Amino acid sequence: MRPADDHYFYRPSEGHGLPHDPFNAIVAPRPIGWVSTRGTDGVVNLAPYSFFNAFSYAPPIIGFASTSRKDSVANAEATGEFCWNLVTEDLAEAMNATSATVPSDVDEMELAGLTPVPGDVVDVPYVAESPVAFECRTSQVIRLTAADGTPAESWLTLGEVVGVHIATDLLVEGVYDTAAARPLLRGGGPTAYFGIRPEQRLDMRRPR
Repeated sequence: MRPADDHYFYRPSEGHGLPHDPFNAIVAPRPIGWVSTRGTDGVVNLAPYSFFNAFSYAPPIIGFASTSRKDSVANAEATGEFCWNLVTEDLAEAMNATSATVPSDVDEMELAGLTPVPGDVVDVPYVAESPVAFECRTSQVIRLTAADGTPAESWLTLGEVVGVHIATDLLVEGVYDTAAARPLLRGGGPTAYFGIRPEQRLDMRRPR
């Protein structure tokens, strides 16, 4: 057991006192929310979010958090739809290109040289180059608050998955092969990303 005095302690409200905020590096690696939306003007938006995850089995619900009310949040709320696209290691540069700050009338999918595919259920395209995509209907857009109720400059967008696209080569005897997709995961600091390899797999069964 590590002794109690062998810890670096800080209160976030008073600053961390380190070269870079460790919060993102500790809660990591995280799946990337590569979210495509369509504005009410018809323009397609594609942006990556490092605060992303799954939150419910039934119905299947995923969500991403934005540190300001960006186009993805506004579009998902206005149209009630969005898609999530799996970022793989092969798509790292394209994903990074879509993180650029550009005017709302710029189509990031076109900017990054990606191919849009019309959704089967929602009127939002997903990325053809991505091996997995979820079509979603927006269920909630929530402005987060601090413990004392003070509104934060962060919005959580939740959506029910109503359509799933999976590349068939990732289904091995009907089971999705997580490592074979080579998902790219976000780490801490301004540049850190991680991958997943089959040799990193650990199998455990839950206690009954």
